[in-house]
This record gives sequence, C-alpha cells and structure tokens, in this order.
Amino acid sequence: MVTDHGSASPPSRRGADEAPSGGRGPGLLIGRPFGIPVYVSPSWLVIAAIITVLYEPVVERTLALGLPSYLVAFAFAVLLYVSVLVHELAHSVMARMYQLPVRRITLYMLGGYSEIEREAPTPGREFGIVFAGPLLSLALAGIGFVSYAFVDPYTITGVLIQQLWVANLLVGVFNLLPGLPLDGGRLVRAAVWWLTRRPTAGTVVAAWSGRGLAVAVVALPFLWAWSQERPPNEFAVLWAVLLASFMWIGAGRALRNARLRERLPRLRANQLARPAVTVPADTSVAEARRRMDAAGAGAILVVDTAGTATSIVNEDAALAVPDERRPWVPASSVARAISSGAVLAPELEGEQLLEAMRGTPAPEYLVAPDDSGGRSVLRTADVNAALTRG
Repeated sequence: MVTDHGSASPPSRRGADEAPSGGRGPGLLIGRPFGIPVYVSPSWLVIAAIITVLYEPVVERTLALGLPSYLVAFAFAVLLYVSVLVHELAHSVMARMYQLPVRRITLYMLGGYSEIEREAPTPGREFGIVFAGPLLSLALAGIGFVSYAFVDPYTITGVLIQQLWVANLLVGVFNLLPGLPLDGGRLVRAAVWWLTRRPTAGTVVAAWSGRGLAVAVVALPFLWAWSQERPPNEFAVLWAVLLASFMWIGAGRALRNARLRERLPRLRANQLARPAVTVPADTSVAEARRRMDAAGAGAILVVDTAGTATSIVNEDAALAVPDERRPWVPASSVARAISSGAVLAPELEGEQLLEAMRGTPAPEYLVAPDDSGGRSVLRTADVNAALTRG
C-alpha cells in the first residue's frame, strides 16, 4: 500500500482537489477522527475486490472454510486500509500539533493521502510530520508480530494478525524508500532542505529520486522473471506499472509545486492589482468601459450614492454583452457583490495572499485603498499568470 501526504498546491482558484475541509470530498465521507474528514474513493472497491480474490486461496488453504473464506479475505482488505488510515492519521495529527491545518484524508486504490494545507515551516517539523507515519506502521507491525506468537495460527484471528503485521511492515518499509511522493522522499527533502537551507533544492533532489524509483519499480518484475528464467507475471507487471505511474506523477507534481513556491515572493497584492475607476450602479457597460479606457485603468467598481464600492464588474461577463446592447445594459448587472472576504489588504504577499484568496474564492478582489487612497482590483487570473510565468 502506498501512503503519502502533501501540502496543497498554491492555487489561485479553488479546484476540485482544493475543496475546503468539510466540503464535498473525493468519495464517501466515513468519519472525522480527531476532527479530520476521512473519505474513501470508489476506487477502493476495486482494490478490495482484488485483494479478496487473491487472498481467499491463502485463507482456504489454512482454514478450509469454504465460501466464508471470501469473507475473511474481505475482512483483511478492510483491516489493511484501517492500517493505512492509522498511518495517515499519524501524519495528520502531528501536523496539527505544529498548527498546520489538515484538509482531509483520502483512501483510494493504491493507499492513502493526507492533504495538509501548508508546508511545514522548518525541515525539522517536516521530518517529524513525515516520520510519524512509517514509525506508527512499523510499531503496529511489531505489536502484531509479538501478538502472533500468542494466538493459534490456524484460526481466523491468527491468519488476520499474521497478514496485518506483514502488511504494516510492508507499508512502513515501502514508504521509507527515498523518493517523492513517498514518505522517504519527504525525509530526503527535509535533509537536503536542512543542509542547503533551500526547500526547493530538497524537493528537486527527492522528486528525481522518486522518478528513479518509479523506473526501478517497473523494471523489478522483469528482472525477477529474468533471474528465474521465466516470463514475467502479468499481474506483477500491471501492479508495478500502477505503482510507478503514481510515483512518477507524484514526483512531477512536487516539482511543479516547488517551482510555483519559488515564485511566491513576487506575489504582492498592491503590485498585481489593477487600478479601478468607479461608476454609479445605473451606468451602462459601454460608458463604464469608456471611462476605464480613458483613465488607463484595468477594472471597474460599482459604487453607491455614498461612494462606497459595492461590487466589481466581472470582465468576462462584461465582454459577453453584445456590442449593440452595451449602451443599454447597466454595469451593475455584470458585477459581483463585494463580500467581506473579498477585500484584501494591499500589503498581503506570498503565501499570506494565497491563503486569503483560498478563504474566499472569487474571480476578482477589491484591494483596500492604500495611503494614496487609490482603489484597485486584484484578478485571480493575474495571480495565476504571475505563478505560472517562468
């Protein structure tokens, strides 16, 4: 089983993988241990069925139960994912101890994933969060190994305990392999970060190590078959390709996120915001755009009779109005109301700016007047562009 944890990418718009904690998640919500939403992806049913079918002959050879062997095999599949969940909870609880918000835990076909909303501020804390997972898995393996000596191996309990301690051992050891997105890769990242004082350098090293491991995982069933002088097992090849794909994609995602975070310092609300003109609510779209162009501005604010900005004209909505109708359509009809969360301080920058935007997703934000009293609008699209520019 593969387990992983990671901070959310620095998005400028909330996507499907960035739903707030408590919102709709990627699957069935099964509980909230320690207040952390836990979801099970529908893909889990696929792997549960595979585990049941593959493990049933082992149960039958040992216990000779007949059809109930399938129930025991399915119980093992469930308990295996409980072990993965405990592993992920170790990451998440440790993250919360460091005051890092945890969005959710997702159990899916290949294992589990903890979504931690922010990066650990230091390599030491990163190490602590990451190592908690494999440590607990190995501890459970040790407890299971000792417990196995006190039960009859030819009972349902004995069979499940044996398989569980072996499974936890595999989860703990496999996740310590030194490459992203595995826990071992994050330990490598923390170590390189500590040595170089550059978290991005740690990510690059660990991500490329993860890609090397992905290649090795694909090659393993072929090398094993070659050493045994027989054709490779098709199921082993398929499983290796699935694992390697997960590792390669995860490593690539980590590299992209590292590049994004290198660009965070350039994100400043007062520099990215566009100067805005103000118009009364009954001003037509055509007139509002004429005033914006004449002032050399980049946004339009609708104000009330007291001059207070109440809404921001959405550029896409305004452009969607046909040219012949723009003199007759009021600007207020293509504007979005300004909520309290959609007002940003001009001094916000970097991760703080992204956090404020995640709190209230919107296409535009009003930037509070600076010392000069000027009004401006920050567009989400402009933040996206600043993050993705090379």
